[in-house]
Amino acid sequence: MTIIELVLSAVAIVVAAALFTNAVEILGDRLDLDQGSIGSVLAAVGTALPETMIPIVAVISIIFTGNAAAGEVGVGAILGAPFLLATLAMFVVAVSIQGFRRRRETDDDVAIDKGTAQRDLLFFLVFFALGVGAGLVPLPFFLKVVLAVVLVVAYGLYVWRTIRSGGESIEEPPEKLALWRTSSEAPMWAVAAQLLGTVAVMGAGAHFFVTAVEHLSEAAGLPAGLIALVLAPLATELPEKFNSVIWLRGNKDTLALGNITGAMVFQSTIPVALGLAFTRWSLDPLNALAAALALIGGAFLYFLVRRKEPIESEYLLVGGALYAVFLVVALVTIL
Repeated sequence: MTIIELVLSAVAIVVAAALFTNAVEILGDRLDLDQGSIGSVLAAVGTALPETMIPIVAVISIIFTGNAAAGEVGVGAILGAPFLLATLAMFVVAVSIQGFRRRRETDDDVAIDKGTAQRDLLFFLVFFALGVGAGLVPLPFFLKVVLAVVLVVAYGLYVWRTIRSGGESIEEPPEKLALWRTSSEAPMWAVAAQLLGTVAVMGAGAHFFVTAVEHLSEAAGLPAGLIALVLAPLATELPEKFNSVIWLRGNKDTLALGNITGAMVFQSTIPVALGLAFTRWSLDPLNALAAALALIGGAFLYFLVRRKEPIESEYLLVGGALYAVFLVVALVTIL
């Protein structure tokens, strides 16, 4: 039954992701938003919501029960998402581009709005580093709360600047809403309904996927913190990044990368603010390693974006190597 649950939830996430990309492009086009705003804000926040529920549920458990294990799960889940996005998600992008290179206009180069990507990555590196630093250096509680407020305000500023700055408009947005079966143009309420409905399906699929993964990991005797740090983000973040795979297949690299880098900004601010305000926010060695590798992955990508030369997809394979380093250290630690 666990295997069946894994397969069905994964299928639900993939189908919902395809419908989500269709709806979010149409919505962005009607709102006259550029690709950077659609990918980095609309798509990123929409697909980040399901995995953000994990630390939110953990925080609620801490408040009402004082459960120490919930705090461990919350911190692990908060750090696990940006870690996976800055490492394994980039590896998936590289592999996808290599797989679609024959049908892509830019072959194996990544053609993105570099201005948007630089802004995303700079926000991520600065504010995630602040959050990680607060977990390594003992701070008074009121300073952690102040930093949490700063992170929330920073994300609001990021959204405002991203939408205001503009960028490349969408090329060839979908002509029809996938679930609108008549020949007439789908009204805005139908677009919003498909968008919100697919986010809900992705969230439910991610929930059941995580439950199945937890059952398998518990049977293997893995600790709760490691499940939250590795398996939960792997189950919730990576399947939803199928959105990026779809966009890469359609030569919409700015949307594809923006979906990931925008999620990195979100995950490094809002969930980290929750951790600072409602958990002990003290990073153990594995958490610190995951955070450090996330910052290394983000810094490497920022370096690639800053270069004048085109970004070759092979460079993004480095993300897979960083993820592998963590897995090896984690396995050695457990054994």
